[in-house]
Amino acid sequence: MNKEKRYEILTRLRANDPNPTTELDFTSPFELLIAVLLSAQATDVSVNKATAKLFPIARTPDEMLKLGVDGVKQHIKTIGLFNSKAENTIKTCRILVEQHNSQIPENREALEALPGVGRKTANVVLNTAFGWPTIAVDTHIFRLSNRTRFAPGKDVVEVEKKLIKFVPKEFKVDVHHWFILHGRYVCTARRPKCGACIIEDLCEFKEKTD
Repeated sequence: MNKEKRYEILTRLRANDPNPTTELDFTSPFELLIAVLLSAQATDVSVNKATAKLFPIARTPDEMLKLGVDGVKQHIKTIGLFNSKAENTIKTCRILVEQHNSQIPENREALEALPGVGRKTANVVLNTAFGWPTIAVDTHIFRLSNRTRFAPGKDVVEVEKKLIKFVPKEFKVDVHHWFILHGRYVCTARRPKCGACIIEDLCEFKEKTD
């Protein structure tokens, strides 16, 4: 795909949604971090249902620590992998309290050192909480980048590197959310809604037909 096509795709996505953001509910960088940590292999809807009960009683690392692992489990047991996520939540909160004055570090290395936080989660926090031009490649972004040929790659790291290279500076902060939302609701894994897609004429996806 050439740079003119990429620019037009991004221009249309921006016109359609000028201020995109995550569908996870949060009111602080801490709540965002925990929500993203909980969202691994889970839907945003299921995470939001759990955090709607969890966050009102634990809006800070200190308050979350008081709940303990079992207390956190009681509020997130409807989410997949809740046992390990509860343990990672408490471990993360302890590090935040002891090493970061209960604040979320605006630093990739420090974020990735937190239990349960990998590159993708760190990218989401840096982008959504702090406005960094990072791109967290999830399953939707990976699929969209490869299917459209916008930034094809064999793994998420390769796709991320290509996106960082190909996406102009003016779009970098928002492209993460545009691609997730487009992949979630239009360019779906099964039966993509090509007829309703605002970038269909620019997409280089060719479905195999008999």
